[in-house]
Amino acid sequence: METYTMLRSFADSWHLLFMFVFFIGMVLFLFRPGSTKVHDESARMIFRNDDRPAPSDEAPASGRNTEEGR
Repeated sequence: METYTMLRSFADSWHLLFMFVFFIGMVLFLFRPGSTKVHDESARMIFRNDDRPAPSDEAPASGRNTEEGR
C-alpha cells in the first residue's frame, strides 16, 4: 500500500471521527455550567480601565467623510 493511499484512508475515516469528537468536546467545554462568569469577565476586560465618558455625538468628526473634504 502506498503512503498516500494509507494516509488518505486514515484521514477519511479515523481522523475525521477524531476531529468531530474534538469539535463536540470544545462546544461542550464552552457551554459548561459555571463558565458564564469567566465569559462575562473576558467580555468586559477591555472596559476595565475606561474612566472617561464617551465623546458626545456633536463633536466634529475626523477622517475622510467630513464636510471640509468635499
